[in-house]
Amino acid sequence: MRNRLLFSVIIATCCFCSLQAATVDTLLTRSASMKKDIRAVVIKPATYEVGKGFPVVYLLHGYGGNYSSWIEKIPAIKEDADRYKVLIVCPDGGFGSWYWNSPVDPAFQYETYVSEELVAIIDRQFKTIPTAAGRAITGLSMGGHGALYLALKHPDVFGAAGSMSGGVDIRPFPNNWDMAKRLGTYAENKTRWEEHTVINLLHLAQPGKPAMMIDCGTEDFFYAVNEKLHQELLYRNIPHEYVTRPGVHNWEYWNKAVRYQLLYFYELFREKNSLG
Repeated sequence: MRNRLLFSVIIATCCFCSLQAATVDTLLTRSASMKKDIRAVVIKPATYEVGKGFPVVYLLHGYGGNYSSWIEKIPAIKEDADRYKVLIVCPDGGFGSWYWNSPVDPAFQYETYVSEELVAIIDRQFKTIPTAAGRAITGLSMGGHGALYLALKHPDVFGAAGSMSGGVDIRPFPNNWDMAKRLGTYAENKTRWEEHTVINLLHLAQPGKPAMMIDCGTEDFFYAVNEKLHQELLYRNIPHEYVTRPGVHNWEYWNKAVRYQLLYFYELFREKNSLG
């Protein structure tokens, strides 16, 4: 009888845990600016149905990735959605969009899509905290650049931003990752490139807006530009968190980096929104 009771408790506990797990959905969103449907993964914490309003972390993929990259490569982010009681939204950023509004290709208007259209859709369809204090944005590589770029340009939308191995200064890489397709060649469009690189947007930063966490491995090919960004932030007396440790440009590094970023955002959300 005792063993049967213990077995029943174990089964009940397992069933309860499975019922309490985060849920992962794929949402089809409409971009009016690009006149097309775009997919996004939405991870809801276990407490979503009983909660009232949740902070949202927008998590951007890198060059060559898509909306499913994060959940496929690091499924443990579901546990973080539960742990920190946040919605995690992973939009599709196109192939080599760099999350700009391309001045040369109307099919790539991803600044408008992420910072305006997608945010409005998520706030309309889910229980969110619909303010900058309830939103953060981060990403890896191209997505790290995109997160800082969008947050610096839209501080009224994103209260916090992160970057993991981000291409935070695009100018040393004029022939890489389809950037010339979105901006035109560097040789013929130098001013445009200067205006679309994160390191040149720091004049837009306000005290604590956005809060920033930058992370890059010391063996990463983007390490030099991240170090340069860090020094420029120090020079301008802009508060930020800067993390470096041994590592290269790969998912093993980002597996740890994203957990640190989500913890950082959680602490900010708790402070700004009086969350328990």
